[in-house]
Amino acid sequence: MADGGGRAATLKDQGNEQFKSGSYLKAAALYTQAIKLDLDNAALYSNRAAAFLHLVKLNKALADAETTIKLKPQWEKGYFRKGCVLEAMEQYEEAVSAFQIALQYNPQNTEVSRKIMRLTQLAREQKRAVDVENMRSNIDVGKNLGSLKTELAAKYGDAELAQNISSFVINVIESAVKVWHDTGKVDARVNFLLGDQKTDTEKYAPVVNIEKAFESPDTHGSCIPYLRQYTVESYSKAACMVAPKGVISYPQVWKGTGSRKWKLDQSDGFFVQFESPILRKIWFVPSTTEKGRTLCRSPEPLDITIHEIFPRIFKETEAA
Repeated sequence: MADGGGRAATLKDQGNEQFKSGSYLKAAALYTQAIKLDLDNAALYSNRAAAFLHLVKLNKALADAETTIKLKPQWEKGYFRKGCVLEAMEQYEEAVSAFQIALQYNPQNTEVSRKIMRLTQLAREQKRAVDVENMRSNIDVGKNLGSLKTELAAKYGDAELAQNISSFVINVIESAVKVWHDTGKVDARVNFLLGDQKTDTEKYAPVVNIEKAFESPDTHGSCIPYLRQYTVESYSKAACMVAPKGVISYPQVWKGTGSRKWKLDQSDGFFVQFESPILRKIWFVPSTTEKGRTLCRSPEPLDITIHEIFPRIFKETEAA
């Protein structure tokens, strides 16, 4: 055992020299040889953990840090190694916990104190980023538009048609939200729910770009009869217009009606206007920036008589 311990110490010293010179792979190999001769030496595992950390072999480094703690639970170095590995793994809350234990055993360690302060802030930012991402993925458009299907069913007297139209509107909004999250913008366009077998799909597409409609009163006015004709000739059952707030220079649907009419302050976002022969709706999807990430909020219903993007494009019919 004595000879083994002496040989292990020699290998450890050699490993330390390789470590200092930046030869981390050679250092790790020497520490491994030493460990085989002295299995309960916490310092060897601690040193190998440091070498593995530099080699970005994080799982191996964490395992060695845990072994260091197990062999010598009141030694700050094991917790320090664990904290450093968890920091590299971007597990900031867990890293802070490890460093706090290290500080308990050596309250004078200023390096550990600085790490705790910095990683505590990073942990807060990380948590906020996760919260934002969860909010991005948890916008339940279907829940927010839950009454639409019921209202459509009551007006059409046809539950299946109501389901199809409701699903169409929800899919349009969900797709727009995803694009907005990915790019920070959406194109102004009209989505059509085409009429099954009747539509000539080679001539009529389910999406029409209307970006130029908002360039002037003239382009806006000329777009209206075109869309009306499109709904008839394509046998569309419904349409859903999407238009970013920023592109609408005309009409200024949220201005000229009194400040009390627009209740969503200066939020960026986009409008969604639903059109059908017997029902019209409009929503605004507000957008903010949280931690550098674009975040859409739930659709806000608006009064279509005040905020319509276009006037009616379907010929009005009475409810069933």
